[in-house]
Amino acid sequence: MHVTATDPLHKVPRATVPPMAIVLGPNQYGKAEVRVVAVDRSVSRHTLVDLNVSSSLRGDFAAAHTAGDNAHVLTTDAQKNTVFAFARDGIDSPEAFALRLATHFARSFDWVTGARVEVESYGWERISVAGVEHDHSFRRAGGEVRTAVATVGGDGVHVLAGLTGLVVLKTTGSEFWGYPVDRYTTLPETRDRVLATAVTARWRYTGTDPEFDSTFAGVRNVLLEAFASTHSLALQQSLFAMGEAVLERFPDVAEIRMSMPNRHHFLQDLAAFGLDNSLDGDGAVVYHADDRPYGLIEGTVLRDDVPAAEVAWLGTPGFC
Repeated sequence: MHVTATDPLHKVPRATVPPMAIVLGPNQYGKAEVRVVAVDRSVSRHTLVDLNVSSSLRGDFAAAHTAGDNAHVLTTDAQKNTVFAFARDGIDSPEAFALRLATHFARSFDWVTGARVEVESYGWERISVAGVEHDHSFRRAGGEVRTAVATVGGDGVHVLAGLTGLVVLKTTGSEFWGYPVDRYTTLPETRDRVLATAVTARWRYTGTDPEFDSTFAGVRNVLLEAFASTHSLALQQSLFAMGEAVLERFPDVAEIRMSMPNRHHFLQDLAAFGLDNSLDGDGAVVYHADDRPYGLIEGTVLRDDVPAAEVAWLGTPGFC
């Protein structure tokens, strides 16, 4: 039966609006930031692996949300324990370890349709004593972090590798000019400037069986070489040149996404002290390093003949 209501002002019957339905949308759950350190003590020269592992499961978890029914909920504590148990079997590379875990979780139960595992790998370097590397003493290797993400689901298997906190700087070989000027523009054009950034990069492999460690080292080296060798007219140009160089060198890489904040260095005005601080002066040139606000340059460089795989990037923030 068609139900109507009466408008109280005009006494005109009108159709009743059907009640709004509230439904559960996309969801996932897991265990975040499981810190695991694995030491290989099988020989006197120990090796150290230091990871931060986060897992997320996707699937039929509607009843847990709408009715508090946990029959399909693999506890996050069990996910944490799985990370430690798998680490006991040995850790090859961050990518391979993430792939092992994601494959295990995705195939554990019928109602789990997909799993995503993200790994951060912290580097350690051996301490040298009298010029010789020590067998079991290490120091943390700066702020750079290696990253990996493995996603396993009904649409396939995807592996992302990457790094964050790769701080680079060039003292010349960078310009910035030719931009539009409006009433709020105060930045002067320059034909010679310091260019610095902290690179965050993630790249997607076309398959799941590249030699992860050697490819990672190679991609990292190409990024550094391209940054150094590109005479840059904009940080955007450097980003594209770096991504292009990676894709040209490594056919197993389908795309690379980068986020690069511009770490500004401004010439410090020393005229009040009677000092010339121009680029043409003698001696050291003094800059003020300004950490914020900063320009944030982000972009994707990809092959146009490789299918997109946006599911591989779900849950990975910080990229356009």
